[in-house]
Amino acid sequence: MTNSDIVEILETTSKLLELHGADSFKIRSYGSAVYNLDKFNERPLREMSAAELTTLQGVGKGIAAKIIEISQKGTTDELDELLAQTPPGLLEMFKINGIGPKKIGMIWRETGIDTVYDLEIACQNGVIAQLKGFGANTQSKILESIQFMKSQSGMLRMDQALNLATQLLNELRAQFEKAEITGEIRRNMEVVSTLSFLIGTSDIPALNEKLNEIHLLEQNEADSSPFIWRGKIPGFEIGVEIFGVAPERFENELFLASSGENHWLYTGTSGESLYKIAKGEAVASETAIYEKAGLPFIVPEMREGLDELEWAAGNQPDDLITWNKLRGILHNHSTWSDGKNSVREMAEFCRSLGFDYLGMADHSQTAVYANGLNEERVLAQQKEIDALNKEYADQGIGFRIFKGIESDILSDGSLDYPAEVLAGFDYIVASVHANLNMTEEKATERLLNAIANPYTTILGHPTGRLLLSRKGYPIDHKAVIDACAEHHVVLEINASPWRLDLDWRWISYAMEKGVMLSINPDAHELHGYYDMKFGTMVARKGGLTQKMTFNAKSLDEISAYLTARKEAIR
Repeated sequence: MTNSDIVEILETTSKLLELHGADSFKIRSYGSAVYNLDKFNERPLREMSAAELTTLQGVGKGIAAKIIEISQKGTTDELDELLAQTPPGLLEMFKINGIGPKKIGMIWRETGIDTVYDLEIACQNGVIAQLKGFGANTQSKILESIQFMKSQSGMLRMDQALNLATQLLNELRAQFEKAEITGEIRRNMEVVSTLSFLIGTSDIPALNEKLNEIHLLEQNEADSSPFIWRGKIPGFEIGVEIFGVAPERFENELFLASSGENHWLYTGTSGESLYKIAKGEAVASETAIYEKAGLPFIVPEMREGLDELEWAAGNQPDDLITWNKLRGILHNHSTWSDGKNSVREMAEFCRSLGFDYLGMADHSQTAVYANGLNEERVLAQQKEIDALNKEYADQGIGFRIFKGIESDILSDGSLDYPAEVLAGFDYIVASVHANLNMTEEKATERLLNAIANPYTTILGHPTGRLLLSRKGYPIDHKAVIDACAEHHVVLEINASPWRLDLDWRWISYAMEKGVMLSINPDAHELHGYYDMKFGTMVARKGGLTQKMTFNAKSLDEISAYLTARKEAIR
């Protein structure tokens, strides 16, 4: 039972208490515990005594007793009782964005609706709009969120799909001569609808039988054939398809299974399409297919049939950004706001990963929910960073922490803090966190105002999307990118697998306009740095080169860049 498991159970209990209209003080007690314990990582909670637990912020005697009960039983009697009183469909309704447990409870008690399906019908029929405290606008948002949720059903985020596929790949490689992950995962898609694999085997007739021996798999016989196994992994909605091919044709089929259909149609100087060549005689590598066509090699992640050949006319695969080419980690949070680790801990772990600089960008004062920094706390944090930088310099360590902030973009596009406070930061990530329901015109105008602010260095997660959970707010991407070019503002590729925002489809346009991009993890704990892997994957998919990657700059280069920007404001 990990700390995260315990916090999740406490959070579920809190939601169910609110759903059932429990005492508000009790709900707040759970909420306070969840908020504070989510950041606690010094010790396993399961190993702490009641007396030790009550020394933690947000944990009283009652919550401490619940934590011990969870550690011993994996649940609590209170949670079991709440679940027994709750129709399963209401738990599914918790996933609907924009509607909390309190309103779900109101709907349930007043209409008897206890499934997402019935709620959708009620919204379509105008029933929800008639409830006190709802109205047509809330009803419309609920319906839109349900429809979005349905459209994402059976899909996984990139990180989830890759983790699951890697586990299965290890099983496949233990059974077959050759095995590779293909499809959307190999093309670095941000969300995945099917886990696809290619098997090289000289015993095709035994393919299905051998696959059915793997405990992770459950076959759908009706959709399978002698050459294609289809089914799922128990416990997951996402489909699995596994293609079998003779070993000598493995590279041909690997190319086809790892390319979008529009990419197949490209025809080179040979006069034959990539598809026709791949379907022809066996090749020793995917590279050979491009050579036969008279076309430059395209890495799997870029094979979408968009502008990859135009990209290849001026770039080489080695020009693409990689993890090893990144020199620093920008946009990170510490215990000063809503992070789990101190500035020193974040810096030391950053150094241990081989990076040369770290940018701290805790939340600004308007983000009260995230313990945003008021002006006094800004100065205190900057004093701590100055002391750490002096410590590194005195020890001859070539590492620096930059003093940043993730400034909320307010409704009118202005930044948090007055100009004299903004001037004290080395750089500023400007991001939207509130009022996400603007029209495209207003949302775009809001971003354009923020971009025009001379203190804005980086525009953070431009659309605010949460993959498979919340659509981003609508913006005119071209207008935003053009403004970034005009005002020399860097665009963020937020590397959190929940976001991956800026969308990779706009990377080529940004580079065309001369806008640099920064792969930022938005890390709230040490291991959040590893999310840069996913940001790098989608950056490569969009054709991002090392030259156009902001945090691929050396320490000296980025120091000079930030200094020049500050001097230009003066």
